[in-house]
Amino acid sequence: MTKTTRVMLAVLAVCGTSAAMAQSSVNVYGRINTTVEHQKIGADSKSVMNDNSSFIGFRGTEDLGNGLKAGFQLEGRFNADNGSGEGGGGLNFARHSEVNLSGSFGTVRMGQFYVGSYLATADYISMHNHDTGSSSDALYAYVFPQGNQISYRSPDFGGVTAEFNYGFGEKGQRAGDSAVGLPGVSLASTPIGTAKVAGEHKGAFDAALNYNNGPLGLGLGYTQAKTEAATFDLKEQQLGLRASYTINSLTLGAYYQYYKADADVVDTKRHAYRLAAMYTLGASEFHANVGRAQSYKGDLDGSKTSATQWTLGYNYNLSKRTKVYGYFTKINNGDDAAYGVTNAGDNFRSIAVGVRHLF
Repeated sequence: MTKTTRVMLAVLAVCGTSAAMAQSSVNVYGRINTTVEHQKIGADSKSVMNDNSSFIGFRGTEDLGNGLKAGFQLEGRFNADNGSGEGGGGLNFARHSEVNLSGSFGTVRMGQFYVGSYLATADYISMHNHDTGSSSDALYAYVFPQGNQISYRSPDFGGVTAEFNYGFGEKGQRAGDSAVGLPGVSLASTPIGTAKVAGEHKGAFDAALNYNNGPLGLGLGYTQAKTEAATFDLKEQQLGLRASYTINSLTLGAYYQYYKADADVVDTKRHAYRLAAMYTLGASEFHANVGRAQSYKGDLDGSKTSATQWTLGYNYNLSKRTKVYGYFTKINNGDDAAYGVTNAGDNFRSIAVGVRHLF
């Protein structure tokens, strides 16, 4: 072997080592969260085992040099109570699926994921069980049709970040589970006359501001989504505000949301808010929250569509990743409201104990 050949092989070996070092390993993570509950829906009672949004995730990054990184994140839901995939099918990544580029300019993401307006407001206030299961927030109006999204998230400026999402309608049909319905109300009781609205997704926009620096947290989020149905057009909008503050072992939080639906046959709006508190004592956490959705106004003025939801909970942290917990939660619906239930006017309540493990 000549000296030149040996030098070339050494250079190739160094380059190969550098390329391998640039590619980080893929991280596997997730959550298993299961409860045993006694529920009452309307006049019917039952004992159940419930999955609470268990999932498995994969993420990784590649250092491209000059501060630029490429990355991905995939999360798939599964039912921890019986081992099936989300909805009883196989495992998929509908919970979260993205590819991204990040650098000093911020982060650009493409795929399917929760939008910033929800994460900056309601998600922060759901402190006791990650906004999952039977005690999840039934009153918040999530307007953005998930999927086919492009997002930009700014760098952190002294605790302030901004995020903007656009959802491509792709002339897709919002039907079945993705059909449009007023939160907590069957449209059959409105001038539309159907349970839900199926139509063509005409695009959606979401913007959020988030501030977290020390004990104070603030959030602001706005969403607009348009659907073109066979006989009318529907535009939904929501605006949310959030504030939270930690004083030693006590954390207090609240959000307010304004929701508006404009259509050729019905215009209506609604206000909702939630208050939450968490007190920590060693490994113990004591939780309480209450939310209220006011009745719809406009063309639905006079309808009994208000609802109140409240939860008392206790968590005991066995470690940083594992906790046991219990809670009591209840939703009181007005005669024309159906938050957390199928039939208008039914109330919901549940007593639950569970285990959550992060990995």
